[in-house]
Amino acid sequence: MTIVEVLLLVVAGFFAGVVGFVTGLASLVSYPALLAVGLSPVAANVTNTVAMVGVGVGALSNSAREVVDTGPRVWRWTAYAALGGLTGAGVLLVAPAGSFEATVPFLVAFASLALLLQPKIRELAGGRDLPRVFAAALFVVAVYGGYFGAGAGVIFLALTLICTSESIWRASILKSYLLGVANLVAAIGFVFFGPVHWVAAAAMAVGAFAGGWCGPPLVKRIPPNLLRVAVAVAGFGLAGWLALAGASALPA
Repeated sequence: MTIVEVLLLVVAGFFAGVVGFVTGLASLVSYPALLAVGLSPVAANVTNTVAMVGVGVGALSNSAREVVDTGPRVWRWTAYAALGGLTGAGVLLVAPAGSFEATVPFLVAFASLALLLQPKIRELAGGRDLPRVFAAALFVVAVYGGYFGAGAGVIFLALTLICTSESIWRASILKSYLLGVANLVAAIGFVFFGPVHWVAAAAMAVGAFAGGWCGPPLVKRIPPNLLRVAVAVAGFGLAGWLALAGASALPA
């Protein structure tokens, strides 16, 4: 890998980190960049999962207090995310490559619709938190994140805003942290069992860390309703792309 290609991956990692924190669609930037420098689809898939851990680490380094202020429940959520990421990585290594191909576009589209309707859904729920529903759904989304991951941030953001009373800013921080945990656990599995390209992963992770660090203050400046609608629209776009191109074309 040339110096130019390494620099390309650092830059791509930065924009993937920013886009990933703000919208949850980091892989739309990172995966094509890995393919562009010559990685095979499988190697790009697992390398992307390893590199995107940098987004969560960068975001956490600039928002650790907000995560801790969530209280004891955040440690339970961390355990669910870790177990889900481990399960998803295991499924990826043994299941047919197109296992989620038919369902992923519908999952992302449903989450995007839920984001648009979030105020009404919260009103119908009486503004109550739904801790058991959130915990179970968090595990499922983490499985999906460890296995496939495209649009997982959109799904998680919708889940958090509907099942908890968190603001969209704090939901974005939790999304980045918990999906980062799922990615980290999956990445550890790929270290031993997946064809990770370590130079590419390290270069992209450096940029992703910087992009993730820039994410929290950026999201804090965006009007909440504008951000919610923008992420929903981007999610619909991703769902359409997945439906047309086939979900197996995108990474974990």
